[in-house]
Amino acid sequence: MAPSEDSLPVLKILLIGPSGAGKSALLLRYCEDQFDPESTTATIGIDFKTKKLAVRGKAYKLNIFDTAGQERFRTLSTSYYRGAHGVILVYDISSKKSFASMEKWFDEARLNANPDAVLYLVGSKLDKVAVGGRAVSFEQGKAFAEAQGAEFCEISSKTRENVKRPFVEVVDKIVQKPQLIAGATPGSKSIDFDMGGFPSNPCSC
Repeated sequence: MAPSEDSLPVLKILLIGPSGAGKSALLLRYCEDQFDPESTTATIGIDFKTKKLAVRGKAYKLNIFDTAGQERFRTLSTSYYRGAHGVILVYDISSKKSFASMEKWFDEARLNANPDAVLYLVGSKLDKVAVGGRAVSFEQGKAFAEAQGAEFCEISSKTRENVKRPFVEVVDKIVQKPQLIAGATPGSKSIDFDMGGFPSNPCSC
């Protein structure tokens, strides 16, 4: 008999990065297998969805938070680092400015997140390579991630390429850290859902 969702250990994963990097598109594709090519709406405050994922033969419930990238919302989202087991940092491979901002985002994650939290760098919009839109090479992204002590991959929410990979690899790293996974108690009460009055769109997928 499969365990109920309420009995699964809960892991809190954050998606952070500059506005327009593709965080919301990644979340939507991973959780709902949907992609909206017309969507240009920026996340306001915090959005979150849930997803069940099995790693190393054990199932987990992921609460994935998509944070606003615009500077005017930065003070709204710093509190959401509390209790995070993993942080996925996303930049747009077609934008040198997006990539150049990642050092600041890593600094913010280290300042606010649990010191043991797993950090993972993602280059999004890989589909733009086919139309000559790449501005940041794979080698640049990988070298920067290694310098930050993080894993790295490139993804395309449009084509689905590698969309599952960062989540699987982040959870795999988390479960190998006893001091981190110890905080993943069963049930939603293990995660702080105080949204502080900001918009949210919970989706169990």
